[in-house]
Amino acid sequence: MKLPFEGSPAAAFLSRRILELRSKKTQRQIGSEAGFPNATMLSNMKNGHNKIPIDRVPALAKALETDPKRLMLLALEQTVGQTATKAIAETFGHGVTENECAWIDEIRDASGRSDPRLTTRSRVALRAIFGK
Repeated sequence: MKLPFEGSPAAAFLSRRILELRSKKTQRQIGSEAGFPNATMLSNMKNGHNKIPIDRVPALAKALETDPKRLMLLALEQTVGQTATKAIAETFGHGVTENECAWIDEIRDASGRSDPRLTTRSRVALRAIFGK
């Protein structure tokens, strides 16, 4: 019998991220940092038995050292489905990661908050940073 969220993108993401953090902290530590009093809760989410509780996304993202917006979209997909999650994302726009926010803050600071337009020259300079 298949579990309700087995094989979901959220379950796969949790499994992968916990594995990536293995050298830094245990699954039990991650669960504790995220505020789960039951040591098996993280296992249940990872295995697809339980969905990610939306109210725990910020703490879980911090414990997993991942972007909370990305984790929220995965949790929403488990809760309301792919179509509704897509509608929510389209309505509220693109989520901006913490790293992207740092870039935006730097652009604002460097431009004196002048709301600079993306010109051909600035686009070329930006793409050169990434080797494109």
